[in-house]
Amino acid sequence: MSEAYPATLGIILAGGLARRMGGGDKPLRTVGGRSILARVIERLAPQCVGLVLNANGDPARFAETGLPVVADDVPGFAGPLAGVLAGLDWAAANRPDVEWAVTLAADTPFAPRDLVSRLHAARAAAGVSLACAESDGRTHPVNALWPVSLREALRHALVVEDLRKIDRFTARHGIAHAAWPSVPVDPFFNANAPEDIDEAERLAAAHAEA
Repeated sequence: MSEAYPATLGIILAGGLARRMGGGDKPLRTVGGRSILARVIERLAPQCVGLVLNANGDPARFAETGLPVVADDVPGFAGPLAGVLAGLDWAAANRPDVEWAVTLAADTPFAPRDLVSRLHAARAAAGVSLACAESDGRTHPVNALWPVSLREALRHALVVEDLRKIDRFTARHGIAHAAWPSVPVDPFFNANAPEDIDEAERLAAAHAEA
């Protein structure tokens, strides 16, 4: 990990229901001969002081990753914010020396290798405590940088206010944006549906460096 930014824990968000994929675990689908999750881990791990995986259900299906698997503790599939909170809680309990965490969707096979450094640079330049990624004119709220100290405010928003939208929560606290080019491959391309897997295979074959 670079010394140019503070120690940061990586939280890979795999807690969704994958309805558009027909259920199952999207991150375990393969692209370029490897699972999407393996690709995400390979890209994010060098940027972080450790990784955890947010996923619900039987954690044994992710055993080969060797990562701690942290389930949502807000009931009822409360969405990505519940996964963020679970990861921040894990950080506070297990890595009290780490003040920052980055979240990354587990279905992003081309995730950027400079995600953490650029998010830290964006939030520092803007003088705010949060940052999220954008590409192709769109923001990607789940791919974001969080201070661990925000977890109690997040818990209140989720449990007391039943707030589910990430951007509604982050807007309260000030958020910067870091933009990535979307060509030749959008680094935040996500595999939500079966046809997206086909497109990811095409992109991986055409752009081996992506």
